[in-house]
Amino acid sequence: MTDTASNDRPELNQFWNQSPDDLGKALESSPEGLSMQEAADRFQRYGPNTDEHHRPEGTMRAIGRRLLEPLSMILLAAALVSMSTGDATGGAIIVVILGLSIGLDTFQEGRARQAADMLKASVAIQAEVRRDGQFRTVPVDEVVPGDVVRVRAGDIIPADALVLSSDGFTAGEAALTGEPYPVEKLPGQVATTAPAEASNALFRGAVAETGEALAMVVGTGRQTVFGAAAAAMVETQAPSPFQRDLHAFSLAMARLTLGLVVVVLSAHMMFGRPLLESLMFAVALAVGLTPELLPMITTVTLSKGALRMARQKVIVKRLASIHDLGAMTVLCTDKTGTLTEANISVASSLLANGDAHPQPALLGAVAADLGGDRGALDNALQQVHPDAGKDWTLLSRQAFDFHRRVGSVLARSPQGQEWLIVKGAPEAVFALCTQARQAGDECSTFDDQAMQAAMARVHALAEDGLRTVAVASRPWAGAAHELDAADETGLTLEGLCAFVDPPKATAAATIARLARAGIGLKILSGDDPVVVRHLAAQVGLKADRVLTGADMAQLSDAALAVQVQQVDAYGRLAPDQKSRIVRALQSRGAVVGFLGDGINDAPALNAADIGLSVQGASGVAQAAADMILLDSGLDVVADGVEEGRRTFVNILKYVRMGASSNIGNMLSMAVASLFLPFLPMLPIQILLNNLLYDCSEIGIPFDSVRPQATARPQVWDMHGLVRFAGVMGPLSSVFDLLTFGGLLYLFRAGEEAFRTAWFIESMATQILVIFVIRTAGRPWRDLPKWPLTLSSLAALAVALILPLSPLGSWLGFAPLSGGVLLGITLLVLAYLACAEALKHWAMRPPRHRHPHPNHPPLAI
Repeated sequence: MTDTASNDRPELNQFWNQSPDDLGKALESSPEGLSMQEAADRFQRYGPNTDEHHRPEGTMRAIGRRLLEPLSMILLAAALVSMSTGDATGGAIIVVILGLSIGLDTFQEGRARQAADMLKASVAIQAEVRRDGQFRTVPVDEVVPGDVVRVRAGDIIPADALVLSSDGFTAGEAALTGEPYPVEKLPGQVATTAPAEASNALFRGAVAETGEALAMVVGTGRQTVFGAAAAAMVETQAPSPFQRDLHAFSLAMARLTLGLVVVVLSAHMMFGRPLLESLMFAVALAVGLTPELLPMITTVTLSKGALRMARQKVIVKRLASIHDLGAMTVLCTDKTGTLTEANISVASSLLANGDAHPQPALLGAVAADLGGDRGALDNALQQVHPDAGKDWTLLSRQAFDFHRRVGSVLARSPQGQEWLIVKGAPEAVFALCTQARQAGDECSTFDDQAMQAAMARVHALAEDGLRTVAVASRPWAGAAHELDAADETGLTLEGLCAFVDPPKATAAATIARLARAGIGLKILSGDDPVVVRHLAAQVGLKADRVLTGADMAQLSDAALAVQVQQVDAYGRLAPDQKSRIVRALQSRGAVVGFLGDGINDAPALNAADIGLSVQGASGVAQAAADMILLDSGLDVVADGVEEGRRTFVNILKYVRMGASSNIGNMLSMAVASLFLPFLPMLPIQILLNNLLYDCSEIGIPFDSVRPQATARPQVWDMHGLVRFAGVMGPLSSVFDLLTFGGLLYLFRAGEEAFRTAWFIESMATQILVIFVIRTAGRPWRDLPKWPLTLSSLAALAVALILPLSPLGSWLGFAPLSGGVLLGITLLVLAYLACAEALKHWAMRPPRHRHPHPNHPPLAI
């Protein structure tokens, strides 16, 4: 699309504030519509009435993007170094692991993109427009600004338009505003700034429920409310918290690796060591530092988490979103279908004085049944009294008049008496009544004072989140005839029917569960603020204040960032205002999730760190979401949060292992190489050490997690990792140096025996310490799952047997004496005991430094 009416004329952005005449002049159109030629010219100018789709990222480009990540670059370099040093097998394994990780991630996200194709099913296929003075059916993408469209019940509105005339027309805008009730649309001029309150405007993607309307098209394609929501999906999305943290960790490892190579190589050259030998040793140390299994551990752990979440009714579209869900500190959600049942029902049937009585709902159901009404409120009445009109005989009826806001039926009761029954908006029905029904079938005068009291009751019900319909009647005298407004006089007010979209029975308990897990909840709705306030109070949120879209329009981004910390409920929001709230929360350090199912939710879903939609939601919402819930209840979200946290804890175990073992061992070798007359370990032995160690950790994704680890939101705490490495790394180096000293001065070991002994000690300490640091509890009380036990002990068995087998000599190993093996065993046991003693201090974060106030210390 090359241009739009809104781009040419900014004043049309709130077109409902314009009169039809002014709007016609601005659009160079009239109620007679356009000519065929003018429509063709505008089509060339404005483009098709569709959403611009970005060119999807190709498979090769997606793979290339992942290969350029710092960690991927390090792993590729490590593979090349391994191959150049003669370890072709080790290099090939690194390449295969990296390829599998990138391939699985690319495949998962490629499948998710296919969900965006559902967008096309969310709009009308054809539209009825007036061209050359006649109505013609044209493809919806040929509708242009200035067209006059005719919309009838059952149609999907093809564009944003101003109502010129209407006849009993209502539109269902739930997908756009979150409002579950049909909205009456009438011609006229309104002063509101909120689209949800524009009673004279039609919006693309809404559904015509009743009646017929003529409207002048103002916006098409992306210059519509629907189009703006769809456009949000093609904007470049900021990296997720998991992606940002993994990128930061990769850069840190890259700097450490490069620094180690430079320092070791420089030191060896200063000591006069051979250049080639020094270079190979330094590079081998760098490879030893590289966490080459991190992509595989991450992908396998996330994939396993995705499978578990699928069993818990959560479909994961983006693997990294599992971690982001666990890191979430604030969940924003629409109310309809998530906090409420999305099923309007009759809450109460009341006489005019407020006493409960079944008569108003019964007569209302009779009128709905005989009158053929099929609105949401009429269906609710008929659910309470499904056979209300069965024994009544319809004599005449007047369809609901949306101008007068009442409808009526003339019917004969089972007892043979004829009655006129009228139902509609309370203020409209009250004006037609002269009496009011009381208990005991008595009637009282319905004067101005009684009317004011009845209206006060209606307002009180509204404060409780209830919609009301008034029902009135009178005995019919004379012959039946076609009803008109003149017949609807001298009525007796039967009472009020109050309707509610009730909160889910589990909503309050689940919100409390999320709060205990460190997650705050905020309601972001397009519905009436009064209804939102009542719902917030019912589910346990702060309800003293509801911020509206109009209020937000007066706030700067800085001011809004302050308000969102204090307000839990928001009403009458436009789609862009929901995403603005998400960004305001993120500006204060929150990790924000958004749960929505409507077209109006797409921008916020895209802006949030984790977007959640539900099965049956609009195609746009599902395409924008990172996860799709097969059950709309919040308890599914709470279960998913726990799974996300379990997944992250297992990933962090591998990272901590590298911090405690790899760094310590590589530093020990770097230091020892400067003072020993020979290399403490050959490059091929270093690579074998690293390979066996990584194989031992393959079972980490399947390990169990303590309940304490899933109690609070969790993110990568780089300061905590540095602290952990600063404690456990040097501890490992201390025992390495003790091993060096014992081998040199106690056992007088030669080069091959020295390397063999230290290889065994290094492997034993690295592998066995995982059983200590995998949990913040005592290892004998919190046992690992069998896959981790099997992978660790199997790798340890290979590390112990291989150097002492006939194959050991090929790798530069030599047999060891019983005394050396006993000494190594004692050192390993002492190391594990010290690691257990120090791990609680190492895992404790700095006293005055937390990654975020909502992210407390991690207890794995």
